[in-house]
Amino acid sequence: MDTGIETHPLDFGVTNSPHLKRINLALQGGGSHGAFAWGVLDRLLEDERIDFDGISATSVGAVNATVLAYGLAVGGRTGARQALTNFWHHLAYLASLSPLQPTLFDRLMGNHSLDKSPVFVQFDLLTRLFSPYQFNPFNINPLRSILCDTVDFDAIRKPHCPIKLFLSATNVRTGKIRVFDNEEIGPDAVLASACLPFLFQAIEIDGEYFWDGGYMGNPAIFPLIYNCESRDVVIVHINPIERPDVPKTAGEILNRINEISFNSSLMREMRSVCFVTKLIEEQKILDNTMKRMLIHSIEADDVMRTMSAGSKLNADWDQVNKLMNVGRERADAWLAAHFGQLGRESTIDISEKYL
Repeated sequence: MDTGIETHPLDFGVTNSPHLKRINLALQGGGSHGAFAWGVLDRLLEDERIDFDGISATSVGAVNATVLAYGLAVGGRTGARQALTNFWHHLAYLASLSPLQPTLFDRLMGNHSLDKSPVFVQFDLLTRLFSPYQFNPFNINPLRSILCDTVDFDAIRKPHCPIKLFLSATNVRTGKIRVFDNEEIGPDAVLASACLPFLFQAIEIDGEYFWDGGYMGNPAIFPLIYNCESRDVVIVHINPIERPDVPKTAGEILNRINEISFNSSLMREMRSVCFVTKLIEEQKILDNTMKRMLIHSIEADDVMRTMSAGSKLNADWDQVNKLMNVGRERADAWLAAHFGQLGRESTIDISEKYL
């Protein structure tokens, strides 16, 4: 596979630096808003003081994580940044061919919202009246072709892949979470993690069927606790936890319901982390059977709150590029403010933010 990425296998990290901080990443889902996480990842990869242990991810977060891992495996930091850029360029180009995306007139008028587009309104109605088994009987998913064109999954599955991957999906039959690790990750695992049930048919893997992992883990934190050495977990938020106003329109209500449900599993896990942290601080756990996790957050809730639900399906390059730059800016500010605290303490108040 020729993906245009130069091979630099030794370009990952400066492992002999005393200032190197090793972290885990937790990447949320959120459609094309995942371009924000792309910007965050691009900035973190640029900083050679940061090393990566594991990534737990869901939906578009799983896509970003997979592309990052592939790029690291074949081309180090430079390869990872290039792979992410290639993927989002591919996605934006394919989206430009879709009738759902903003027209040239919309862009000239400064309107990038899909919600009022007649084509989008009709499509939204279609997905409410018919299942993907009816309106998409051939189960066409453009994301599959982009992944196959831009990622060599063998590089992720090999033992020398420099990062641990954990992609979450929801088992349709049991309602339980399924976490795929490096050895199990291929196009189907990524598509399962990103399978919105109103848009795509459930993904079959080993006789079981899966939907988007956001319903049960957005993202799951426990794989990082159990399988990684680093205690630092940097959560890259896509879905706002709080909104100041009560939603009034049908679209606003549905969007808020999705945000709450897709944040609920993370909130529950943070309650457990907070509980264990309190036990450790009160010296009620003395045998080192549990480790104190250090939680960090990079977000742009002020930006995400202004974006409509329909914009998650808008992969127009102008929006994608804007969110990517916001991600870089927020990651840069976070590094400047909190790099020195990595490995020592959490940089957010877990109780205040999640409980």
